[in-house]
Amino acid sequence: MAKAKSYFFCGECGYQSSTWLGKCPECGKWNTFSEEVVQAVKSGSSVAKSRVGIGVSKPKPIKEVVASETLRIPTGCGEFDRVLGGGIVPGSLILLGGEPGIGKSTLLLQTALNIPDRRILYVSGEESEQQIKMRADRLGGNGNGNENQNEDTYIVSETVTQRIFEHIEAVKPDILVVDSIQTISTENVDSSAGSISQIRECTTEFQRFAKENAVPVLLVGHITKDGNLAGPKVMEHIVDCVLQFEGDRNYGYRLLRSLKNRFGSTAEIGIFEMQGDGLREVANPSEFLLSQRDENLSGCAVAATLEGVRPMFIEVQSLVSSAVYGTPQRNANGFDFRRLSMLLAVLEKRCGFKLGAKDVFLNIAGGIRVNDPAIDLAVVCSVLSSNVDIPISPRYCFAAEMGLSGEVRPVSRVEHRIAEADRLGFEKIFVSKYNMRGINKKRFGLEIVEVSVIEEVFRALFA
Repeated sequence: MAKAKSYFFCGECGYQSSTWLGKCPECGKWNTFSEEVVQAVKSGSSVAKSRVGIGVSKPKPIKEVVASETLRIPTGCGEFDRVLGGGIVPGSLILLGGEPGIGKSTLLLQTALNIPDRRILYVSGEESEQQIKMRADRLGGNGNGNENQNEDTYIVSETVTQRIFEHIEAVKPDILVVDSIQTISTENVDSSAGSISQIRECTTEFQRFAKENAVPVLLVGHITKDGNLAGPKVMEHIVDCVLQFEGDRNYGYRLLRSLKNRFGSTAEIGIFEMQGDGLREVANPSEFLLSQRDENLSGCAVAATLEGVRPMFIEVQSLVSSAVYGTPQRNANGFDFRRLSMLLAVLEKRCGFKLGAKDVFLNIAGGIRVNDPAIDLAVVCSVLSSNVDIPISPRYCFAAEMGLSGEVRPVSRVEHRIAEADRLGFEKIFVSKYNMRGINKKRFGLEIVEVSVIEEVFRALFA
């Protein structure tokens, strides 16, 4: 048996040191090193050998490399396929992270049950087989008589990679799901499950299996209190795709984002609604991001935003009131607080609106966070609407960025935003006049209001 040694690992990047260090020389973080006992594996042991041999490789000119289009595996879920770039790529390693109880296991189990004509092995290190079967029944899975569900789905509760690979050799799955990587351990490392060395080694073993056998592997990962994926940063470099499953528990909606994708775009998002029988795809995000109200209220404006190439219309809500205390309060939910401060300074300096002695509260309806700069004009208009206490018609929408001098700046893909606003039945859309060069406005059925400075918007809305 090999002699066990003690090493120190950085919790941020996985850097290994024989002694404790205050500052990591790799990532520059302080007080991130923790001690772990690592036992090396003999080079002749079975666990150290590759399971499937790879032919001897040699360098070749790039012009001699034949590029073939990879056939993707459809998941049966349009939103999931959208985020992945069209489906699961054979041999890929996908990491899905999210808060506890957000629905990661539900999403993967539901996906496994919906993939047609594929043999799937679902490995759980957190739940028993009976618990997984109960969830499958709740999702309408095997045993409920639903002929659309995949009957070739196998489940096993296991936490050691060596035994997991034995189950893989017996089942020979087309897709492998591991829930979660923090509960899996390997005999190659002598530390406890969830440690930095264990996560790194287990991820490497699954990567080797996926590449050598062209079997996609989906891993579930926990996140820290800061919202980052738990484990060494090198784990995110090993995998091919990093997905983030997020949402507000007070709402029933979940967002699936791609933080890294070697086979597709990272700008796409998938939207789901959590229900009693599983996750429902939301094809039209505006159906829950826009409030259904009968009366017009001040402080509300609709923004035409984009997530990737997907237009979404969200409602921006603002409340401006006199400051009760000496220092005015500023609060923003779902929007960058520093950008809100900048927009308020622009209104104060360039446009003459006295907001410095007033409380300003901003909220993005639906519990989501928006980073698209095209929301700036809607934020400004909602603040002005609340300040003068004059409502904005819910049939108006806004798509423009604000500059520091008060100018209304153009945004990308304005035609997509206008077309979606026309489809949803909006009457007017306010855009920058510099966005409309070369665009035929007659193609759209709504009125397009072109503005260049914020004063023009204010006169058009509240004159």
